[in-house]
Amino acid sequence: MPRRATILEVARAAGASKTSVSRYFGGERERLSRELQGRIAEAARRLGYHPNQMARGLKGGRSRLIGMLVADIRNPFSVAVMHGVEQACREQGLSLLVCNTDNDPAQERDHLALLASYRVEGLVVNAAGSPDRELQGLAEQGIPLVLLDRELGEVEAEVVGLDNARAVDLALDHLQGQGYRELLYVSEPPEQASPRQARLSRFRQGIEARDLAGTAHCQPLDDGESLQRTIADFLARPGGAPGALLCANGNATLAATRALQALGARLGETGLLGIDELDWCALVGPGITTLAQPTEAIGRAAVECLMHRREAGDRTTPARRVHFQASLIPRGSTRR
Repeated sequence: MPRRATILEVARAAGASKTSVSRYFGGERERLSRELQGRIAEAARRLGYHPNQMARGLKGGRSRLIGMLVADIRNPFSVAVMHGVEQACREQGLSLLVCNTDNDPAQERDHLALLASYRVEGLVVNAAGSPDRELQGLAEQGIPLVLLDRELGEVEAEVVGLDNARAVDLALDHLQGQGYRELLYVSEPPEQASPRQARLSRFRQGIEARDLAGTAHCQPLDDGESLQRTIADFLARPGGAPGALLCANGNATLAATRALQALGARLGETGLLGIDELDWCALVGPGITTLAQPTEAIGRAAVECLMHRREAGDRTTPARRVHFQASLIPRGSTRR
């Protein structure tokens, strides 16, 4: 590999002191004359010099790194929120270090140790398992934490995500208003994911309060045959009351759409509503009705909470819960 130019070589090429070059790259350029700034910039360009931001940060006691732990980087929700986190970090002069756990608790613990070794200034955590002990240890070291979407019972941290109860209420009100009387709720297993638990619980409460009939299919979505059998049984139910599927997230919406297409069901005649707006939802049949999460705002809010926690420096202050509202995007899949 080619050898990297050093700050001393830049100083010699610019006819300047090492201290002046350090000031130029360290945010103190205003203390240098414009002529000296020009010489340093030209010397750095000619030598291909780039400052080692990690070394500078560790020397000054700040890494300028924010860590983000993602349960499943293939999830469209995770990607969209990550964009909001990255944008907010960039605006504040921070860099984002992302680790994907693939919903593996062991991988999650390893990544948390890795992020801590980089001396990150804050952590945004979309938990896959229950890393309460590891996160509590990081919090005791003074690292601010924000839990994204998924809560953990033993960790005192800011939580940013969707108002799940209100989202399910909005979905049920819409489906009932469109004349659907029997509902099938499609979700991945709710264990280890507090939003799935909250949505499933609200669904059960909501159908009882609205005098609707409903059942839930909570199985791994990679078992497509099981889901297709469940949906086929739902479509063939006796009585013929108008029925609809309510999907707990984008992955469930995709799996349910594939099963409905395989069964030859007509969207609208059988309702379909999914939590999470995905690009393809407007392109399938008459369009799929969704509840869109404000993912950009959620990601930005996570960084704002981190900065607030870091600047406050008071771990006795109660952690906040920041919940955003979903927006209904009605399309033909819920138009009878």
